[in-house]
Amino acid sequence: MVLVVSEEVREAIGARRPVVALESTIIAHGLPRPRNLQVALELEEAVRREGAVPATIAVLDGRPRVGLGEEELERVANEDIRKLGHRDLPLAVAAGVSGATTVSATARLAALAGIRVFATGGLGGVHREWTVTQDESADLGLLARTRITVVCAGVKSILDVPATLQRLETLGVAVAGYGTDRFPGFYLADSGHPVDWTLDTPEQVAAVMRAQDALDAPESALIVARPVPEADQLDPALHAHVLAEALSACAERGVSGQAVTPFLLDHLVRHTDGASLRANLAAVRGNVRLAARIATAWARG
Repeated sequence: MVLVVSEEVREAIGARRPVVALESTIIAHGLPRPRNLQVALELEEAVRREGAVPATIAVLDGRPRVGLGEEELERVANEDIRKLGHRDLPLAVAAGVSGATTVSATARLAALAGIRVFATGGLGGVHREWTVTQDESADLGLLARTRITVVCAGVKSILDVPATLQRLETLGVAVAGYGTDRFPGFYLADSGHPVDWTLDTPEQVAAVMRAQDALDAPESALIVARPVPEADQLDPALHAHVLAEALSACAERGVSGQAVTPFLLDHLVRHTDGASLRANLAAVRGNVRLAARIATAWARG
C-alpha cells in the first residue's frame, strides 16, 4: 500500500487510543518561516497534552504520510512544496513529488488510515459570485463522502457563508455548533448565520459519531464548528472594512481561480497588522485541543 503510517500512529490506531489528524497546508503555505515550524510543533504538543496522538499528514517524495517525525515536519516547513487537494494525490504519488495537504486531501488520507477525528482552521466552501465563476472548494464534495469528524472554526469568512451552509445541507453533511447555535465565521465568533444543532461536550460529539455508525448512515462527515473566543476574534468592523477592500482589489487585478483565496487571506493579514493571523491561530489552537478531547471520548467506545 502506498500510504505510510508512522509507527506511533499505527500502534495508537491498533490499540484504539485517541488520534487526531492535522493538515500540513498551514505549515507550508499558511505561516511565515520559521514560525510555521514552531506552530506545527506546538499544535502536535497540544494534542499530546490532551492525551491523544497527533497525526500530521503530508506527501513526501510521492509517499502519503500519516504522522510526521520532526525531520519530516522540518521538510514541510522549509521546502517549497506544492499544495495538494484530494484530486492531486494520485498525480503527486505517480510523479514522486512532495506536497502539503489541504482539508480535502488530509481528510481522505486520515480516513484511509482509520483516523476518525481531524482538526483544522476553517473549511473551504462556495465562493462569492458562484453564479458567475462556479468556484466551489473540493472540501465540500469530499466531506460528503468521507466518514470523519472535522473540528473547525466554520468556513473562511472570505467565502459565501450562507451558500456554503446550503451546499452542505444539500450534500447531506451534518453541521453542529460547539457550544453555540450560531455558525462561526473563522476570524469571527459569529458569521451571522444560525446552525440547527448544538453540541456542548466531547461526549455528545462522540455519541453522534456512534449514531452515524449504528444507523449505517451515508459515508459523510460531521462538522463540529467551534467559534474562536470573542476575546481572540478579529474586530468585526475591521474585518468587514478590510475584506471589502480585498474583494475590490481582487476584482481590479483580475485574480481568479485558486489564486483568489491566498490573495484575500494575504490581504487580510497585511491590512490588519497581523490581527487576522492571530485570530486564525487562536482558532486552530482551540480546535486542536477540542479535537483531542473528542478523539478521547470516541476511543472510550
